[in-house]
Amino acid sequence: MSTRADLLLRGGLVVDGSGAEPVTGDVLVRSGRIAAVGGRIDAPGARVVDADGLAVAPGFIDMHAHSDLAVLADGDHLAKVTQGVTTEVVGQDGISYAPVTDETMALVREQIAGWNGIPDGVDFSWRSVAEYLAEVDRRGSATNVAYLVPQGTVRMNVVGTGDRRATPAEIAEMRAQVDRGLREGAFGLSSGLTYVPGMFADTDELVALCEVVAGRGGFYAPHQRSYGAGAIGAYAEMVDVARRSGCALHLTHATMNFPENRGRAGELLALVDRAVADGVDITLDTYPYLPGSTTLSALLPSRAAVGGPERTLARLGDPAERAWITHEVEVVGSDGCHGVPVDWDTIEIAGVRDAALGDRVGRTVARIALDEGRSPAEVFLDLLVADRLGTSILQHVGDEQNVREIMRHPRHTGGSDGILVGAKPHPRGSGTFPRYLGRYVREEGVLSLAEMIVHLSARPAARLGLHDRGRIAEGHVADVVLFDPAAVADRATPDEPRLTAAGIPWVLVGGVPVIEEGARTAARPGGALRHAPR
Repeated sequence: MSTRADLLLRGGLVVDGSGAEPVTGDVLVRSGRIAAVGGRIDAPGARVVDADGLAVAPGFIDMHAHSDLAVLADGDHLAKVTQGVTTEVVGQDGISYAPVTDETMALVREQIAGWNGIPDGVDFSWRSVAEYLAEVDRRGSATNVAYLVPQGTVRMNVVGTGDRRATPAEIAEMRAQVDRGLREGAFGLSSGLTYVPGMFADTDELVALCEVVAGRGGFYAPHQRSYGAGAIGAYAEMVDVARRSGCALHLTHATMNFPENRGRAGELLALVDRAVADGVDITLDTYPYLPGSTTLSALLPSRAAVGGPERTLARLGDPAERAWITHEVEVVGSDGCHGVPVDWDTIEIAGVRDAALGDRVGRTVARIALDEGRSPAEVFLDLLVADRLGTSILQHVGDEQNVREIMRHPRHTGGSDGILVGAKPHPRGSGTFPRYLGRYVREEGVLSLAEMIVHLSARPAARLGLHDRGRIAEGHVADVVLFDPAAVADRATPDEPRLTAAGIPWVLVGGVPVIEEGARTAARPGGALRHAPR
């Protein structure tokens, strides 16, 4: 089914996103919107969907997605729609594909190939935010797509990849590029302050850009400077940026990782609570897993990445540079690894760009080093060269107590941070939302079902300013998910990371089924959402 025929969802447990206790009733979907919600609805001619035993909830909003190219290249997009995701926020971590110049597009493609690949069938012909969003619309998408202007890409456009302060004229030009992206439909600004070149922006520069975002009614979504040794200070800097700029703040993948931060979630949440009490508008997102996921090259110290991928590869072939990098990574704790000396037992290879290196996937750097009789640093550096920086990793550094405590916070939302490429990507790419519902609602009772739907649907819709989404309410867009509360579960595992969720038989995007009776339809009813700037 690919048309917006009337659907009557009969007798489901309506979890409407308000936080109220669920009630059994009917939901009528007509012309892509929710036409009625009630006990028993009479709708002659509508197709009746038996929802007995199923929860009927607003579609889930993935507040931190890396589907920038997947929404163009993967028509099925099973990783997301089978989870009940109906909207994704892309352009994350300060590095994405618009706005760009010809030169910076080439650099960005190489730099984040480990996140998104370089898929066949994507011509990368766009340059502006408007053109990227138009390409999403032209192709059609299984999900709705909201975009963030990437601060690191903007800095690359204007300042380059070097480690220096921006001049006043450069800051003015960056502000203009951010403003244009927001006027073209972006919802806010992202940054990646452990990635080159975004990390070279000082606090004043970030404030200057966020002033523009505030003026257009958007929000700032930073990957801050540390999730490790300097995590609390890094969070405090982001709150300071929000205070000084007047910009709403959304803390992405708001984790407290590494042994240094075990049991310290309360410090982060106290910082958030104090700022909220002072009037700062803050939300955050997390994924319900312990391992993190990024590229292997992200562990490099920033100096090694200055100048772009080719310069980085040249340094990795220089014996003196290799010795310095090894010392920074293993002894000092590089800024790329959040100021924490790397533990090679925690670094598992998840995907490679070069298929000839596939035997590395699923093994830790420490294991590969032991198997090959080499040092871990040598394995690390040689793999970066052989795979041209395209290797993705899992980093096993999480803390369960922190995950649960942050999840309970009333400003929390869900975000998968899922890398979808590679032989063994993080299972959160396919399992985040059913894991919240299965493990943390049904099995662990960390939140009630009604509370969790607020976290996964209504609150993220409010952050995005999507006032007609995120609720099962009359007049709202019919982004809807039907799932079995007794059976919904993530099935993706580290060994089989693309196994789709159990217990989600129906997903509607704009009233059109993309999952129907458990199977993917051919429909691509989603497209680019555009923020209406002030």
